[in-house]
Amino acid sequence: MQVHSVNTACVEQFVATDGQTVTSAIRKRPRTGPVAVKPLGLEGDEQADLTVHGGLAKAVYAYPQEHYAVWQTMRAQAKVNLPLQPGDFGENLTLTGLLETQLWIGDVLRFPDCELVVSEPRYPCFKFNAHMGFNQAAKLMAQSGYCGVYLAVKREGSIAAGQTFELVPGPREVGIVELFKAKMKAKA
Repeated sequence: MQVHSVNTACVEQFVATDGQTVTSAIRKRPRTGPVAVKPLGLEGDEQADLTVHGGLAKAVYAYPQEHYAVWQTMRAQAKVNLPLQPGDFGENLTLTGLLETQLWIGDVLRFPDCELVVSEPRYPCFKFNAHMGFNQAAKLMAQSGYCGVYLAVKREGSIAAGQTFELVPGPREVGIVELFKAKMKAKA
């Protein structure tokens, strides 16, 4: 398991493909070198709506790099032909070798200089649709279970692209995908 990229962004306004103006920090971009990990997230990262993003339980958002190819195909089918790059799901960490199906609430990701605890799945909103460029993106995330995970900071430090990490199993009582699908089904 490895950190493919570490991504941050400041809050900005952008115009979605449907013409609406959106205020968000979803457009994360890769950083070089070590990035400080603090209790509320990565140094230099912001969230626009603190009622649904950020905070101690959602300090860092991680997404599997393995899902990028599927999403690129879905965007092409929706006639959005822009290439995806690390950070395009609003994730702080683009990870390789670890999928949502392997994660449970309370699992720990142990990096060389910090530790992060799996706290909950990410639930998509209209800003995800706006950023992805098509209105079915959130629905497709709900159907696929390709949600990524929020992480709380257990041990502060730093993190950098290229680092390897280990998964330390937690109590294994609540799986990420099961929790995600149950909540998404309840919203429908």
